[in-house]
Amino acid sequence: MSIENRPYQAAINGRPVTVAEVTPLAFAGFAHFTAMQVRSRKVKGLDLHLTRLREASIEFFGVAVSDQRMRAYIKAAIDAGPADQSLTVTVFVGGGEFSSRSMDTEPEVLVRTDTPAEGPRGPLRLSVVEHERPLAAVKHVGEAGKTYWLHQAIRQGFDDAAFLDRQGRLSEATIWNLVFWDGDAVVWPRAAILHGTMMGMVQRQLDRLGIAQRHEEITLERLGDLAGAAVMNSWTPGIAVTAIGGTTIPEAESFMRLLRRCYEAEPAVSLAELEQPVSGT
Repeated sequence: MSIENRPYQAAINGRPVTVAEVTPLAFAGFAHFTAMQVRSRKVKGLDLHLTRLREASIEFFGVAVSDQRMRAYIKAAIDAGPADQSLTVTVFVGGGEFSSRSMDTEPEVLVRTDTPAEGPRGPLRLSVVEHERPLAAVKHVGEAGKTYWLHQAIRQGFDDAAFLDRQGRLSEATIWNLVFWDGDAVVWPRAAILHGTMMGMVQRQLDRLGIAQRHEEITLERLGDLAGAAVMNSWTPGIAVTAIGGTTIPEAESFMRLLRRCYEAEPAVSLAELEQPVSGT
């Protein structure tokens, strides 16, 4: 059947839409994804991205696409684009939302590319919101709360928002992992969070560098004892945070240098290596 004769159409504001326009809207519900930065046609932490995709697919759908196929899809996208770009892999089942058809069915994979991203320069000031993301351990789509609380933070004069769980613990920020510095060791929040790929890269490089790190419950009262704070995600290993709610935090340059050092020490995987098995998968 030709496109013209299909019994459905799509329009935005009364006009037909292209695939490029409708694609970002197609995954507003039951799907998960990972986002990475490509530099010189290389990717850091590929094993962490593949593990995230595999484990989230099993959690959501009961079935996962093989790592080999995922590597092939990622390689094809990198090969077709510029040397530096952002790349997002979204995993979904057609017609799966509000339906049992998404159970125990091998999902499909959408790979999208865009211009490279670096994140804001910072430092950032974060408001505090009592919020817990559903299924926090999965990087899934359709989370309106993250954008909503970002907007509310900006209206209040902040740059972004940090989340406080029902136990009074800081967990993460809207699209960021939180990380702290006590002057000697890196401190990660103990709470239900998404274990970010950048977080994973930094953690294993801290181990290799022999830098102390630990997980700890971080309350608002605890913030005053800390020597530094930052946010991180796939864009950046660290942007300084100088305020969370009403508490001012020092802008620890040595801490920021340490986070960048960890990221720089993480090896990048080339296109040729994408064709081979990746350690850690």
